[in-house]
Amino acid sequence: MMPPTPLAALLVLPATPAPRPRLGLAPSSRHARGTVVRAAALRALPRRLEFWHPRLAAVESGPPSSQSSAPPPQTGVESQDATSGFGGGGGDGGGDTDLGWVRVFPHVLTASMANFLFGYHIGVMNGPIEDIARELGFQGNPFLQGLVVSIFIVGAFFGSLGSSALVDYLGCKRTLQIDSIPLILGAFISNIVVPVGIGIGVNTVLVPLYISEVAPTKYRGSLGTLCQIGTCLGIIAALSLGIPSESDPHWWRTMLYAACVPGFLIVAGMQFAVESPRWLAKVGRLDDARKVVEDIWGASEAEKAIEEMKSVVVNDDSQASWSELLSEPHNRVALIGGSLFFLQQFAGINGVLYFSSLTFRDVGIASGILASLYVGITNFGGALVASNLMDKQGRKNLLIGSYLGMAFAMFLIVFSISFPLDEDVGHTLSITGTLLYIFTFALGAGPVTGIIIPELSSARTRLKVMGFSFTVHWVCNFLVGLYFLELVKLFGVGAVYAGFGGVSLLTALFAYNFIVETKGRSLEEIEMSLSPCAPGEPK
Repeated sequence: MMPPTPLAALLVLPATPAPRPRLGLAPSSRHARGTVVRAAALRALPRRLEFWHPRLAAVESGPPSSQSSAPPPQTGVESQDATSGFGGGGGDGGGDTDLGWVRVFPHVLTASMANFLFGYHIGVMNGPIEDIARELGFQGNPFLQGLVVSIFIVGAFFGSLGSSALVDYLGCKRTLQIDSIPLILGAFISNIVVPVGIGIGVNTVLVPLYISEVAPTKYRGSLGTLCQIGTCLGIIAALSLGIPSESDPHWWRTMLYAACVPGFLIVAGMQFAVESPRWLAKVGRLDDARKVVEDIWGASEAEKAIEEMKSVVVNDDSQASWSELLSEPHNRVALIGGSLFFLQQFAGINGVLYFSSLTFRDVGIASGILASLYVGITNFGGALVASNLMDKQGRKNLLIGSYLGMAFAMFLIVFSISFPLDEDVGHTLSITGTLLYIFTFALGAGPVTGIIIPELSSARTRLKVMGFSFTVHWVCNFLVGLYFLELVKLFGVGAVYAGFGGVSLLTALFAYNFIVETKGRSLEEIEMSLSPCAPGEPK
């Protein structure tokens, strides 16, 4: 979620570090190796990575010296190991016959229907917003128009906050089913959007977490982009369904009624989906977790996978509290997650998506919904490219390249608006810049943000970190949706988009300094690398 893009030079993969030693070493051996790794990592550690514990930062700083006693890896070894699934790296794949993702795909595809609903609700308020304003009596008031678009986000805020308690008690599978009920009811009522928002808030936290815990390591990044792909398809569906609203001012109600269909599909489909093996292990159901691993990753991976899971959840059957996000290393991950979503929203993506029909109209595109549909298709195309690159180029490279591309696109639009150009040339540059912005967002800023946060989080606090990060997302999302039109009215599109471009540059710098690569490493390996005291080391 191909052909070369203008950002190809930004997406060059750095030299792959040597593989980490396998888990399960005797405590004394693991401690001895860990000491050597930390010493070598500290010598090579770039200053920008000192934010992280040296054990995790060492992954980007060079090959760990603990590998010196091991024979050098042979060509293709990493790829062969990755094909096995859970413990493998995120290499390019095992060739044309590599179908290791097939067994898990139906499960993550069903869960990603929740993101389809999220995208649908973004798109459903895009085209017919003026019809809604006319029928409800606030046409011409940009503040209230923005409020209608943003109101369901209030419910999403509380849904994100409460999601961890639901999943801790019910598990991912049952929570997705139960949480679809307010989505279905809200679609039937059509005018009550807060219940829909609550459902969306829970699902947007739960789906990337579920995919990260169910997917084999080798395919975790590519399968994680299904969240972005689902959102894109939801936007496209809503915009396509919204075309009749240009001639029928009451069509928006039909669009809201149609939103109940994906909810029914989630309830029915998740009945056949597997539960997260990490959640099963966390609550002590190791036999059930082993069965899930055998079914979707292969029997050869079951024992090793369960041992890795046990290594991070052993003697830890209590639930995490919010206060734990204030202690190391969880505070770093929470800060990274909240910052990424804060910067993502103020880089302007939802301002562009929510109000693309109005923005295109300002630069001369007659059919706002049709123009927004082109935006949705471009978003989908970028997500498909990202799915192909995520486990090859890595999360960090895609994130940096994505935000640099978004900044360039925003400044291109500002140039077309602010300087005297031929009308046709100006319109062409504006459209090109908008589509380039959407495409580069879908390459990294969209999918990577949701993927990397659960990867960096520990099994104990993963739900809390995700809930906090998405709470920041919804607050910023609400503010952008509420005030975007007001800002455009006060300062003009050029000034607002210049601000979006500046934030995009800032985010690229942030990602360069503070994001570490997680490609090709199991969640348990990442967690033990991040922890100040890995299992087997003295505290």
